[in-house]
Amino acid sequence: MTQKAGTMTKLSPADFSARKAMHSSISMVTCYDYTMACLVNNSNVDCVLVGDSLANVMHGEETTIPATVDLMALHTRAVHRGLPDKFLVSDMPFLSTRLGIERGTEAAGKLIAAGADSVKIEGADGNLELISHLVESGIPVMGHLGLTPQFYHAMGGYKVQGRSDEAKEKLIKDALALEKAGCFAIVAECIPSAAAESMSKALSIPVIGIGGGKNVDGQVLVLHDMLGFSKFKPKFVRHFMKGADLVTKALNEYDAACKDGSFPSEEETFNK
Repeated sequence: MTQKAGTMTKLSPADFSARKAMHSSISMVTCYDYTMACLVNNSNVDCVLVGDSLANVMHGEETTIPATVDLMALHTRAVHRGLPDKFLVSDMPFLSTRLGIERGTEAAGKLIAAGADSVKIEGADGNLELISHLVESGIPVMGHLGLTPQFYHAMGGYKVQGRSDEAKEKLIKDALALEKAGCFAIVAECIPSAAAESMSKALSIPVIGIGGGKNVDGQVLVLHDMLGFSKFKPKFVRHFMKGADLVTKALNEYDAACKDGSFPSEEETFNK
């Protein structure tokens, strides 16, 4: 059913599996600040991720690893203020899930207190006990498999995962373990389409792809990538507008108006 922008009912964790059962694809984008959150809130996009990719996009870091719980909470709070009508997921950053159940729960609690509706955790190995504990504590968890950027050094960089039969079997095994632990959805990043499709078919919860092909249950992209604001354009990214060109054009028009005296105009001036 077609919805007017900004009028869609906010999803709940249970709605994700219901959408999968209805074969209704889920759309997701990242967001990191209040202004963009207001724009996304007025769109038909289903849900939003405050990704630890904010370390790259907003702070100029080479990897996501410098993101901290406090930084994630700061951006999550800003996005939450502009996003009352969308389901909001916040990334658990590097090592925050690896410091024991108590500290992991405290970190997740900070993100929920900042306005997140759920948290996202990269990887299955070593995280299943925490995921179960968080779910049992009332904190919904989204999983993340395939290319997991927090494992950048261990993986030797950003590389497609799951290409061999053995690796594909491990992905599906991990996905089933995440579902059993209580995850309501899983992001599958940079894996072959056939592997992503097999993962989706094996699960009752949705698989949301980023570089996983079309035979999954939804898609997620970094907002600044899809809007054409960044130079980053891997194979799986589509620029839905030429944002950088539009902004540069506007800045140059402003510069010209300043220099030729046409800005500010009489209508833009206080005379009394």
